[in-house]
Amino acid sequence: MLDNPQTPAIDESSLRYEGWRIVAVCFLLATFGWGLGFYGQSVYVAELQRAHGWSASLISSGTTFFYLFGALLVVFVGEAVNKYGPRLGLIAGTLAMSAAAVAIGAVREPWQLYLANAVLAFGWAGTSLAMITNTISLWFDRKRGMAISLALNGASFGGIVGVPLLVSLIGHIGFASAMFTVAGVMLVLLVPVILIVVGRPPDLHGWRGTEQAKPQSSAQIRTRAMRDIGFLTVTIAFALVLFAQVGFIVHLISFLDPVIGRERAAVAVAVLTAMAVIGRVLFSMVIDRLNQRLASALSFLSQAAALLVVINLHNDYVLIAACAVFGFSVGNLITLPSLIVQREFDSASFGVLISLNTAINQVTYAFGPGVVGLLRDLSGSYSLPFYLCIALEVMAAAMIMVRGRPHLTAS
Repeated sequence: MLDNPQTPAIDESSLRYEGWRIVAVCFLLATFGWGLGFYGQSVYVAELQRAHGWSASLISSGTTFFYLFGALLVVFVGEAVNKYGPRLGLIAGTLAMSAAAVAIGAVREPWQLYLANAVLAFGWAGTSLAMITNTISLWFDRKRGMAISLALNGASFGGIVGVPLLVSLIGHIGFASAMFTVAGVMLVLLVPVILIVVGRPPDLHGWRGTEQAKPQSSAQIRTRAMRDIGFLTVTIAFALVLFAQVGFIVHLISFLDPVIGRERAAVAVAVLTAMAVIGRVLFSMVIDRLNQRLASALSFLSQAAALLVVINLHNDYVLIAACAVFGFSVGNLITLPSLIVQREFDSASFGVLISLNTAINQVTYAFGPGVVGLLRDLSGSYSLPFYLCIALEVMAAAMIMVRGRPHLTAS
């Protein structure tokens, strides 16, 4: 990492530091981004089925399209933030997500569903992980792990609070009106806050003076990254784990319902989600001081152990406890890739690298629920797909410990 002696000292620990206001903005952005873009998908499937009688496979194919097209867009988020600045990037993401909410509420024909999901993909790219980590990285260096962890609690908040509020609103005023209302609230709340709070980021690493002399293009950075062992082990390991994690969570209620009943299954999911928040908050206090590859490997293995318990022990309380153990690392597995990339690679390449990492992960985990469901249908139970998830977690734990040569590290 390059240090510029002329760069004024910044106390990232101070509550008065402007970066913490950026974290608050990103928390709000994540609340809407995950509430509408990620967790909202389950609401859309149910409402569109009820309203139009379309098959689950038709609507789900629109969701898969959303994830894949969104992954393509996420690749370029880092470049967009570098070129146009964080303020315009955050506003563009807010406008796109609001437009997507309106479009989904207005869907009447199947082709409109795909169009709405295309708009939603733009909104997801501009309000989710890549945008938030790229924005926060402009204000934080030493406290980046804590800042990202705290901001991404908005993602959990969007699932825990946002989705129930959306469902309640739909029950009172209907699906279309609810989506239009949420879009309006997002615009009214976020756009003024972004305009007021998000200004010019500090020059943490002296990029404007030191590294501009010999810049690399984004294409060059991506090409070198795909040949770098350290980057590949981070990216592939987390892609495998997120494939297993998303696949398991999507099918969790279906697995638990016949074992412990729908009511206790819902409790297990709530415990898992709550532990994701607790784990992220507790981890944020020490995450910047840890060996982050080792922390990642231990997180993967803890999830594998929890899955082993879920498959083989069917006591109500044991299953709920296993879900709690699994959930403790769920939130941190979103944060850790960006921290490893920050620590091991050139700061000027961070935006492009984390966007590439996020895109590859998203493409991979988009297929997790489908593969788990297919293996369940072929084998007649969830044992086979869940054992596959365990194998992927263990493989990832070994892979993440391979750092390789730091080809992209600043010299």
